[in-house]
Amino acid sequence: MCLIVVAWRVHADYPLVVAANRDEFHARPSAAAGFWPAEPEILGGRDLEAGGTWLGATRGGRFAAVTNVREPGRPAGRRSRGALTADFLRSANSPTDYATNLVLDDYAGFNLLLADNDSLLYLSNRDAGPRPLAPGIYGVSNHRLDTPWPKLLKARQRFAAAIATLPDPDACFSLLADRAVEPDHRLPDTGVPLPWERLLSAVFVQSADYGTRASTVLLRGKDGSITIFEKSFNSDGQVIQSSVISTSE
Repeated sequence: MCLIVVAWRVHADYPLVVAANRDEFHARPSAAAGFWPAEPEILGGRDLEAGGTWLGATRGGRFAAVTNVREPGRPAGRRSRGALTADFLRSANSPTDYATNLVLDDYAGFNLLLADNDSLLYLSNRDAGPRPLAPGIYGVSNHRLDTPWPKLLKARQRFAAAIATLPDPDACFSLLADRAVEPDHRLPDTGVPLPWERLLSAVFVQSADYGTRASTVLLRGKDGSITIFEKSFNSDGQVIQSSVISTSE
């Protein structure tokens, strides 16, 4: 994922609400959100190149999502960051116990969000240790939690209004579809060339080779049930797949 906004214990009916865009090279093979054939307790997309997932949940209400930290020129980690989420979804450990036992140096820079029915936790191997999150609205892109990049500030502000319209996900999808590029004077300096900074400054990224592959809205009800709404896109930014999947069915 390259943009995640999350509401934790803000909505009366949905203790966990997530809206996220997954940005990736279009050539990287992946599967859209669904129950995993070999592990039907897990619901999420799948990276078919390295395994794992960028965002997933379980029938029991566990949730995990990961973004990369933008570090051009840094080597890849020994393990795929998609394993961070998949391994948590397979485990029975609390978010804190799971995060505490990770070998952080095995992975390139990451931001990780983990939740069970009792807590939401943030962890980055480019920041301090595991951080339990109080009720509120948070956002993460390709730097630390709530880094005030323009697109993150805009998405978080619109998300705060969008959650009032749930369970209709349209307002969440609308904010995730924003393709406006920031003016140069507002761009962060993350070490990539200026044309890339411009491209990546949009909430929804679109180019021939790299861009937003999927937009996902996840709702967890008070009973722990998970509903995922997802749209997948081609390199032209056109919807090629749309689905609604729930653990309550």
